[in-house]
Amino acid sequence: MKILVVNYEYPPVGGGGGRVAAQIAVELARRGHEVRVQTSRTGGLPRRQMISGVDVRRVFSFRRAPDTCSVPEMAGYVIANVRPVWQAARSWRPDVMHVHFAVPTGPVAWWAHRVTGIPYVLTAHLGDVPGGAPEQTDHLFRMVKPLTGMIWRDAAAVTAVSTHVASLAKAAYGIDAEVIPNGIAGIAAVPPEPAPDGTLRLLFLGRLSVQKNPVFLARVLGALRGRPWRAIFLGDGPLRAAVREELDRAGVADRCEMRGWAEETEVRAVLGRSDVLVMPSLSEGLPVAAIEAAAHGLAICGSAIPGLRDVLEVGVNGWSCPVNDEAAWVCALGQAMEDHAGLRRKQAASLQIAAKFDLSGIVDAYERTLAAAALRKKA
Repeated sequence: MKILVVNYEYPPVGGGGGRVAAQIAVELARRGHEVRVQTSRTGGLPRRQMISGVDVRRVFSFRRAPDTCSVPEMAGYVIANVRPVWQAARSWRPDVMHVHFAVPTGPVAWWAHRVTGIPYVLTAHLGDVPGGAPEQTDHLFRMVKPLTGMIWRDAAAVTAVSTHVASLAKAAYGIDAEVIPNGIAGIAAVPPEPAPDGTLRLLFLGRLSVQKNPVFLARVLGALRGRPWRAIFLGDGPLRAAVREELDRAGVADRCEMRGWAEETEVRAVLGRSDVLVMPSLSEGLPVAAIEAAAHGLAICGSAIPGLRDVLEVGVNGWSCPVNDEAAWVCALGQAMEDHAGLRRKQAASLQIAAKFDLSGIVDAYERTLAAAALRKKA
């Protein structure tokens, strides 16, 4: 097939949704499909490059930072990309478009579909569904939800990255989305070796944003300052200064590394030297960071939210704590420090759980869905 991938973010721009799109695109190209990506350009990124067999084309979309995208910048993406996506659909004539995120990407592909007839498969991630990330998008959906129904209804197929996201799509639009979870290429044979001095190595991996709740985590670390741990924050975002301020106030900044946005090789290296992924998020779809952590053999300490249920099994591979319950978080991480044998069991269980996110089987499902959607063009 000729597949046009449309996404407002694609590595190194964006977070988990961009990495998911790239994983799928690269694997489809490896299987012999012709894959082109239309996405955003920031900074000094080239307008066009071949990445692992995928033809990636970027258009300046008013986005200033690779790790965050404001609502005005999302609107800028739509304005900047309507014409390039329409031109690609008209001249290249793909068999199908794979569209990641109903908002802001959806309107761009929907218009190309309406004027060219090229069918599209819509993949919902979380924040593009009403109720998915209310702390960040409720105000947006109050404005745009009346206009987004057609994007969902006109899709040849709709997929969702988790059972939670699928349930939100059903509630908001009456759509029965096929659940195709995010995946991972490669699973470690054994968990990381523990630190020689017995220190618990904690990892926060993601945007420093309201949704990810990193300031709360800084408070938890402050409450644990008398215990043997150290932490790495991989990621950047609008709350970076607030996190640093809270760590300083708690007197634990010297035990925390704030490394900012990291390339994939650095992420893998840090995962291989960590023990527990900490994810105090207010909401999640199916976080790629949690899947990657499980595949590297990390235990997971996360918020008790629906979006983590597919990867975090309570008492099996980690701990699930009520959102913003500092005492529960302190207790859970204290157990991780005290019960070394129990921690190793949870880490081994993460490797077993990660097997269900094997990328090959997940791309099989996308390949079938895209092929079925492409038949609509031929019909």
